[in-house]
Amino acid sequence: PPPPPQWVLDLNSKPSPSQRPPAGIPDPPGYSSPSVKMPSSQKSKSHQAAKPPPTEADTSHLKLKKAWELALGPAKQIPMNAIGMYMTGNSLQIFSIMMVLMLFKNPLTAILSVQSHFARFETDSNRSQMLGVKAVYVLMNLGLLGLGLYKVNKMGLLPTTRSDWLLWEAQRDVAERGVP
Repeated sequence: PPPPPQWVLDLNSKPSPSQRPPAGIPDPPGYSSPSVKMPSSQKSKSHQAAKPPPTEADTSHLKLKKAWELALGPAKQIPMNAIGMYMTGNSLQIFSIMMVLMLFKNPLTAILSVQSHFARFETDSNRSQMLGVKAVYVLMNLGLLGLGLYKVNKMGLLPTTRSDWLLWEAQRDVAERGVP
């Protein structure tokens, strides 16, 4: 086989005394040169400073914190969707219709799959606290649904006036007719 390139040889070889940096320049923080040996007392201190494994209470608290982040996620989407609704206008276009469909579909699927979203965060110790987290998650998704209803109303697609229901009104019986 051919000999390795020079840079591989330089990388694997120890630096010569002429290549070492001058004594006045300190090493960067966290760097220990291979030529400097650490005293055994410092080695034992570094091994003692290792963190113990997390306890059940720590992991439960962390899972609850992550569950709150997931529960408040839909609240972060409300301003973005409101700006998007403003930008699409109130006319019937493909963009506004797609936005309204997404405003209905995403919160409904999220509400229907609450248990599966929070199953990974639920433990025996935080089961009662997770009910509040799930309730907030459902409320935030209902806020997104309300935003979708507002957009549909502004587009004129909700039947809110009497003229929208004329099909189901009975005709008036006329008692007299006036003929000119």
